[in-house]
Amino acid sequence: MFIPFDPYMILRTPYLFFTGKGGVGKTSTACAAAVVLADSGKRVLLVSTDPASNLQDVFDMKLSNHPVSIEGVPNLDVANLDPETAAAEYKAKVVNPYRGVLPEAVIQTMEEQLSGACTVEIAAFDEFTSLLTNKEIRAKYDHILFDTAPTGHTLRLLQLPSAWSGFLEESTHGASCLGPLAGLESKQALYGEAVQTLSDGEQTTLILVTRPEASPLVEAGRASSELRGTGIANQLLVINGVLTDYSVEDRVAVAFCNRQAQALEQMPKELQELPSYSIPLAPFNVTGIEHLREFFQSSPSGTAVAAMASPDQKLAMVPLDILIQDLEADNIRVIFTMGKGGVGKSTVASAIAVGLAERGHRVHLSTTDPAAHLEYVLGEATGRISLSRVDPKLELERYQAQVMSENADALDEEGIAFLEEDLRSPCTEEIAVFRAFADLVERAEEEIVVIDTAPTGHTLLLLDATEEYHKEISRSSGVIPASVQHLLPRLRDPKETSVVIVTLAEATPVHEASRLESDLDRAGIPVKWWTINQSFAAAGTIDPVLNGRAQAELEWINRVNQMSDAHAVIIPWIPHEITGYEQLKALGEANLE
Repeated sequence: MFIPFDPYMILRTPYLFFTGKGGVGKTSTACAAAVVLADSGKRVLLVSTDPASNLQDVFDMKLSNHPVSIEGVPNLDVANLDPETAAAEYKAKVVNPYRGVLPEAVIQTMEEQLSGACTVEIAAFDEFTSLLTNKEIRAKYDHILFDTAPTGHTLRLLQLPSAWSGFLEESTHGASCLGPLAGLESKQALYGEAVQTLSDGEQTTLILVTRPEASPLVEAGRASSELRGTGIANQLLVINGVLTDYSVEDRVAVAFCNRQAQALEQMPKELQELPSYSIPLAPFNVTGIEHLREFFQSSPSGTAVAAMASPDQKLAMVPLDILIQDLEADNIRVIFTMGKGGVGKSTVASAIAVGLAERGHRVHLSTTDPAAHLEYVLGEATGRISLSRVDPKLELERYQAQVMSENADALDEEGIAFLEEDLRSPCTEEIAVFRAFADLVERAEEEIVVIDTAPTGHTLLLLDATEEYHKEISRSSGVIPASVQHLLPRLRDPKETSVVIVTLAEATPVHEASRLESDLDRAGIPVKWWTINQSFAAAGTIDPVLNGRAQAELEWINRVNQMSDAHAVIIPWIPHEITGYEQLKALGEANLE
């Protein structure tokens, strides 16, 4: 039995980082902790570093890069570090002092160099570093809580202070990705200070949030090891969504608890060594101040939950098989699964790939998510399905080697040194990943490509940056590959590409999915199908807590049906984790027991 998580008694350091696999309740935990600490009289700043931040949904108010007070919680300020806004402010901060001082042509050159693919990352990183080193901000607040992006991208964010600090120490040629007069060199000491703060157990605590499920626990173990390797050793584990008081007569509740117990018994060794705490499964959507204040409490009684429940509603169940048939009938060649982290994109993508393979098609299944686990879901490539993943480190090495090879004969010794330095920039990894993404989509010439994408915000940044990446690749190598040239036209062609939005029947995932659909529509990328995954309303539970969640789903199921024009698949919560070809095949055929 784990100790209940009490933020006031447990969280002591000024800097608190909440991280974990998408969908584990990281944002809910961070927000509820912030409210508890503020209610206790602490001065608290809560900051999201996730491009697909959900803080505005939880607090039901508009947020920006600059802290705003939360009504009803006097000691709490909240901010979103939106990367695009940060980039615009960073660019203005660098260029504006030189307007009217330098010739207009020079100003235009500066703006061009600060509009490249790296600027968004540099700007967001610069704001993040400032929060760790700004003495005025530190003096104003007792605690600064960071609600971070899902694990893979958090690892990159927390490794950036060391990466940029080392890069600037070694930089002797003024690498062009930084842009002239960008002035990052002047902040080298601050980056060193940020590294020191992150590794100081008296200053920083890393809260690994997970659920009592196999995949999130494995990912939390991996993140714990990697971050300990960067010096962030003061860690604790919070297991969210534990169901202990349940109806033994309800088969769904019994299976749910058995699955949780089995996952916890097989917890990775790295996590067993950490101080561990638990949060009970909430029978409600965690939005609004009052629900945040109830989040760490024991589950409400069955009577209280029953009182919240609305009358049963018959669901219109559209099986996944219909979606797969439709993709085949339309001869779609590129299929993306997109949505908030943790909604089951990998499972749905794998089931679609298996369904198409069963219909005789050659399929390539891949992922752009740094924290992906396709091999865990599907197993080894088999029959008509080939597997791959866009590994950032591997793609960086390939890209660096190719650019050096293509330019070796055309540059002198100093030019080679400059290019080598440029390619060591932390930004180069983003360029390499984008090029690999374009190559992946190009495979649609020969086979159907199914891509399990990174969580929403990072996927949109990847797609939005297409034109900037064109420029960066052209500048570095002098050549824009055919795959990059073909990418946008192919993505925008509804006869070739389709996005399947995956969500849960909950407020935050549906809000984020709705924003995603709007962004994709503006980008000209078609969406036809939605998939509601892991639905308790479709599982037929009568357990008080699980039924409370089921009743709360109905509003969001109806909303998704309206937004998708009735092109919405509903997958019920299933007692066992779906892994392997046969189980994925059964999911696509709606034959899972």
